[in-house]
Amino acid sequence: MANQGRTELIVGIFVLVGIISLSYLTIRLGKLEIFGNNGYVVYADFASVAGLKIGDPVEIAGVKVGKVEMISLADDRARLNIRLEPKVQLQEDVIASVRARGLIGDKFVMITPGAADKLLKPGDKIRETESPPDISEVIGKYVGGDLTSKSEKK
Repeated sequence: MANQGRTELIVGIFVLVGIISLSYLTIRLGKLEIFGNNGYVVYADFASVAGLKIGDPVEIAGVKVGKVEMISLADDRARLNIRLEPKVQLQEDVIASVRARGLIGDKFVMITPGAADKLLKPGDKIRETESPPDISEVIGKYVGGDLTSKSEKK
């Protein structure tokens, strides 16, 4: 009888450790932040953020330094709230660009460092932004330019 109680205790501990491990993995793999958000937030307004999603990475020189926390509409422009790691310091003349990996790849925000002495503080705005090129517009210009050049040759 005592042996059965000991077996039940060992099985109970094993199940508890399993549940804790599964919870930890779920949080880590799901990239959930349940113990507060680290870092600080700056924002930037874009003419278009075509295809960018909440949670997409923010990179400097190919290194992830933050993520897109919120996308909203401010007047007639897309406003991104960007959460940056606490150790990252941006000059006030940085340039934020929405880019894609490859032709149809995932979107991300690329930050090109500036040269100003003054740094952005939490809640400040990135003034210089570049929206992604519209693929249909680029193709239209190429095709339209190609047709124009043929008609001029006649």
